[in-house]
Parts: sequence; C-alpha cells; structure tokens
Amino acid sequence: MRKLLVTLFFLLLIGAGGTGLKIWRDYTQAGPLPQDTDVVIPHGDYLSTIHTLQNADVLPAGWWAERVTLGLIFATRHQGQLHAAELHFPAHISIRGVLGILRHGRPVVHKITIPEGLSARQIQSLLLSAPFLTGDAPLTPEGSVMPETYSYLRNSKREAIVSRAQTAMHDQLEKIWTSRDVVEEIPNQEAFLTLASLVEKETAVASERPLVARVFINRLQKGMKLQTDPTVIYAVTNGNPPLGRPLTHTDLQTPSPYNTYMQIGLPPGPICSPSVSSLQAVAHPAAGDALYFVANGAGGHNFASTLADHNKNVSLYRQKQIHSSETETPIAH
Repeated sequence: MRKLLVTLFFLLLIGAGGTGLKIWRDYTQAGPLPQDTDVVIPHGDYLSTIHTLQNADVLPAGWWAERVTLGLIFATRHQGQLHAAELHFPAHISIRGVLGILRHGRPVVHKITIPEGLSARQIQSLLLSAPFLTGDAPLTPEGSVMPETYSYLRNSKREAIVSRAQTAMHDQLEKIWTSRDVVEEIPNQEAFLTLASLVEKETAVASERPLVARVFINRLQKGMKLQTDPTVIYAVTNGNPPLGRPLTHTDLQTPSPYNTYMQIGLPPGPICSPSVSSLQAVAHPAAGDALYFVANGAGGHNFASTLADHNKNVSLYRQKQIHSSETETPIAH
C-alpha cells in the first residue's frame, strides 16, 4: 500500500490531472469491457500491454488511463511480473482486477474432441480445421489415436495433439490387452485393435458391443466371413468416409483386403479409432453362440444363433423400413 500511495503522489506531482481519490476510484471501479473476452497479451513492454488491453476495451482509452495504469503497474510490481499469454477477462473488470489476471491468471484453455469411430483421414481433417493450433496434422496409422477431448493452449502444435492422442491409445491398449479374456483368433494387439474398430462402427449402443464382439469372434472361430458393412465402406472410400449413400451389391463385390464380404478373417488393419468401450467389448465379449445380427429399426440390433432366426429378424427389420426412412443395409450372408 505504501508503494501505491507513493505512485499516486507521484502522478499528482507530474500534473497528470485529477486527485488521489480519482486515481483510487479508477483503480477499483468497473471498467469498460462490455462482455467476457479472451485477449492475447503479446511479449513486449508495459505500454504495449496497456495498449493491447485498451484496444480490446478491457482498459479505458486515453492518455490518463494509460498513465494511471502504468503507474499502478510499477506501484504493485512486488505482487509479481506481468505475463504474456491468452488471458480471460470478465466483463467490466477493474484495473486492479486486470493487473491480478496479468500476474496470476491462467492461460485460456481450448479443447478439441476427437469423436469415437473416426478414420485417420477424418481425424487429420478435424485437426486441420481446429482453431488456434499451428503446423501440419500428420496422417496417423489407422486406429492409433484415442478418441477423447484434449485441452491445449493457443498456438500449440497439431503434431503435439496427435502425439498425446497416440500415447493415450497406446496406454489404453496395453492396459486392456493385459486384462483381456484370451481368444486364440485374436493373437496380437493389432488384431485386437482391428476387431475393436469393427465393433465400434457396427453399433453406437455401448451395451451391445460385447454381443457384436461375440458374433465376430464366433464367426472367426468357424472360418466364416465377417460380412460387416463398415469394412466395405472403408474399401470403397479408401478410408475417407462417409460414403454418402447406401451400399449396393456392386459395392459388396469391391476387390479389397478390407472387404469382409470377399475375404475370410479380419481385415489387414483397423478401419477407425475405436472407443474404450469397444476395446473393452473385445477384451471381454459376451457369452453365447450368436452368429448373426441385424438392425432392429430402433437404433439397436437383434441377434440370432441360426440363419432361420436371423432371416426372421431381417424380415421384421424390412417391415419397419417400409414405415421409416432408414437405409441401413443388414449384414448379409
């Protein structure tokens, strides 16, 4: 307080105008900022910081406000240094509040959410369009990124976000793989990740994922084709979905190692980045002998152990399609 009073007295002596009471009022009264605002404070001297805040309407405009703020910065410098960063200033914040944020405020945190089930190309596109990031976004190996929300500061590198997301997937995969139910048809983590990506794309209903995983595992054990539509979409779009239309019978004949209507076994790699839920579903699949599933018209699926029961489910689904606009193609055999 002593240093503050010295500065106030100094301002009076140099003829800045007003009185000590006015300076104190300027220091503590509400400022001109009409709404909460994020401001990038660049590296520079005190005057450049003041001018940046005046241009953003955080501080009052004019020579008097500039001199008062400058004097108050010196008077309160024992409270800490001013920092260059993107900072958040609430509406009508006082000069005293501004100085507190400049010294002790945390930088503004931005967030990007990588949704479950995106392909590597979709994730790359998402990162390239994300605001306040710099640099290029590398095209990652398919399935290597953990779907999650990531926080970052302005001007962070896209490559750094990718690295964090890949580390998160690696760590989750290691953890879940270690505690899995061992299945002979899933001999390594790559196959495990690949199957989880198929489960991810087949259903958005988390409770169904262990059942879908069981169907695929049962089919692998019997040497049956998996016949899952998302692998065909991946083959047709070259890993850059969405397809934008229903699959056709011609699509199902697309020559590709990813086309599980043409190839027996798992595709050569993942077709998307699966969620933790899908990884857990493959690690701990449901019990049972189901070999088929088809959409039920209500967002989920009906499961069957025999082709006869499956065909009944398909018929029910098609009847519901007549009264809806759904165009999903049921799993074929």
